Amino acid sequence: MASTRLSREPQRTAAACWGVYILRCADGTLYTGCTNDLERRLRAHGKQQVKYTRCRLPVALAYFEAAADRSAALRREAAIKRLARRTKLALCGCAKLC
Repeated sequence: MASTRLSREPQRTAAACWGVYILRCADGTLYTGCTNDLERRLRAHGKQQVKYTRCRLPVALAYFEAAADRSAALRREAAIKRLARRTKLALCGCAKLC
């Protein structure tokens, strides 16, 4: 009888892919972050569990970009945070809202 070994590697699903996102807050500010579970992270923002967006609700997802891994997502997040607001709005496709 063959023994069954459980894999200790995490399952790769759509929710487990790393990526960078930009939120548009109610006060018009933009929040940039990275995550490996976008739905969970958006719920955290909505439940006031994220300090920056807590007093800026509601928030809306304006942009998401998938990344190859955590390192790539963090590098892209840093690059986006260095951009000017106008460039971030253009990236989101909402340049008319500035």
